Amino acid sequence: MTTDIPQSRPQLAVSAGIFRDGKILLVRRARDPARGVYTFPGGRVEFGESLHEAVAREIREETGLSIAIAGLVGYREALPPRTGGHGHFVILPFAAHWVAGDVTLNDELDDARWLTPGHISGLPLTQGLEATIAAAQALIGS
Repeated sequence: MTTDIPQSRPQLAVSAGIFRDGKILLVRRARDPARGVYTFPGGRVEFGESLHEAVAREIREETGLSIAIAGLVGYREALPPRTGGHGHFVILPFAAHWVAGDVTLNDELDDARWLTPGHISGLPLTQGLEATIAAAQALIGS
């Protein structure tokens, strides 16, 4: 991942709500921004990379999983006041199906859970994640 992106500009990121057997994968961030918060796995889009390439790469790097992308489910913004000054991110979440692999987390994440959508109360979640899960579930049709 390149780090020469000026912090004075928004950074483009992708993530994926991955469905397997009626459950969705949530991961907990081990670093800022959003340390200790559950969200979808994902990360920054690299220069010259398509959005689909970026989401597949990020999922592979962060979780070791192979996925089939179903489609885009909206966008989210993480502004500097919400990231503790760690940047302004425009995040494009995708819905995806698990294809292969067992979850193997990299050092950016410290927990992973396959959960039934609608049964995630009590977990610290990134802002708007429940609505994003509902949109992903509607697209997947599960």
